[in-house]
Amino acid sequence: MTLTEDVRADPVRPAGLGPVGWLRWAWRLLTSMRTALILLFLFALASIPGSIYPQRSISPDKVAQYFKDSPGMAAWLDRLWLFDVFTSPWFAATYLLLFLSLAGCVVPRAAAHWRELRRKPPAAPRNLSRLPQHASFAAPGRTVDDFAALLRAKRFRTVTGPGWVAAEKGYLRETGNLLFHTALLALLVAVGAGSLYGYRGNVLLVEGNGFANTVAAYDRYIPGQRVSGESLEPFSFTLDDFQATYVATGDRRGQPLDFSARLRVADRPGAAERPYDLRVNEPLDVNGTQTYLLGHGYAPAFKVLDGKGQVAFEGAVPCLTADQMTYTSECVIKVPDAQPSQLGFLVRFLPTTVPAADGSWVSVFPGAANPTAQVFAFSGDLGLKSGQPQSVYQLDTTNLKPLVMGNKTKPLAVGDTLPLPGGAGSIQLTGVREWISLQIAHDPGRGPALVAAALAVLGLVLSLTVRRRRVWVRVGQGENGEDAEVGGLTRTDGGAAFADEFSTIVTTLRGREAGEADSREGANHAH
Repeated sequence: MTLTEDVRADPVRPAGLGPVGWLRWAWRLLTSMRTALILLFLFALASIPGSIYPQRSISPDKVAQYFKDSPGMAAWLDRLWLFDVFTSPWFAATYLLLFLSLAGCVVPRAAAHWRELRRKPPAAPRNLSRLPQHASFAAPGRTVDDFAALLRAKRFRTVTGPGWVAAEKGYLRETGNLLFHTALLALLVAVGAGSLYGYRGNVLLVEGNGFANTVAAYDRYIPGQRVSGESLEPFSFTLDDFQATYVATGDRRGQPLDFSARLRVADRPGAAERPYDLRVNEPLDVNGTQTYLLGHGYAPAFKVLDGKGQVAFEGAVPCLTADQMTYTSECVIKVPDAQPSQLGFLVRFLPTTVPAADGSWVSVFPGAANPTAQVFAFSGDLGLKSGQPQSVYQLDTTNLKPLVMGNKTKPLAVGDTLPLPGGAGSIQLTGVREWISLQIAHDPGRGPALVAAALAVLGLVLSLTVRRRRVWVRVGQGENGEDAEVGGLTRTDGGAAFADEFSTIVTTLRGREAGEADSREGANHAH
């Protein structure tokens, strides 16, 4: 018996991509136009929370108020970086991916467009009548060079051959497309350069106080990675006065009209001071460093005497605005040096005070027409020695004993003094000042970013309005002598518009013969 063994070949299996293949596939996916558009959309979408939630870099007082009003929600939002959107990891990841995608998309397309610009228009097809746009007419005595000259006068690129002319224009469409994407890339570079070599910070300044542009003077300071303390422009200014103007009567009563902060500015140490009125959208500019007016509020001034009759606190206290319509504000005074026990005060400031129907006191206008302060006084341990950080806008009353509840007493007017029970001391409202919140920013990428944005708009207009189109002319012998055949083709949408343009081109090409024929016809009618 003969045994035969079937030797079967192993089935053919597709080869794997391998690490290099997977990297090449990922790069092609990342640099595709579709991916770039998706990332651009995600980049715009990622910026939306920055306009919904207050940002620490712009309005730290509003962030503090958000934590006060909704501490649970604010804690979750803070975990998601929604109060620092533009410095969050997920925003940076979107930014970098978009940058890589645009760079990988623009470079090869720019090379391809350069080759296209150097390429001559293709030769004329044999049968122009098959094109979407075509026409023919008698052209006795006309040459290829004549038609080429007419097309060049209409800014077509032309090339001639034996009995034909090929013309093409509309290259600016792809140029505009590349300009748009290159400008977006330049915009990202400008933003990145501003983040590296720029800085910004926030300051809350009370009337009568000054500011010097040093790191220690900022309430919040965010430098770029390439910025040091010596990089700051050495200017200073003093806030002499702040004026807020409101509508006094009518349905729009209480709505703001204008905000103006009067400053005395010294551009450098030892320089003479100059006056400057700081307004919204009119920043102070000192050698490229700009100071913006962001917000304002009230800072009532108090004088606190402790139980031994000593001045334990004296000064203005910035208040957070609790009601944007009436500017009813809240602030905290902590007096750790008071004797025999520490004192703490919760203050409710009312700019224009009137009695309510239920016996309470309310503010009815944002201007300080009748300013008063409701004081809630406490004594005990403020907890400042525990080592736990505390907010200057919050007072923990867990270990404090209430002394005076302001809602049960008449509010303090300017000059009034409230004695504290048990010989704990007294508090006096000595005056009313206003505070302003400022952002000082130096962004070297701001100018290039503006230029890049303008170029992006120009590129978008070109890519949307310019059409790529081709025109061919063949000159040959017809039944009645020499004739010309014209064909046209658009490489983009807009066939209806090109039909009108093609009709104009044909009229121009046959213009001399048509004019002569019309003249002969008029002469015959005259005879």
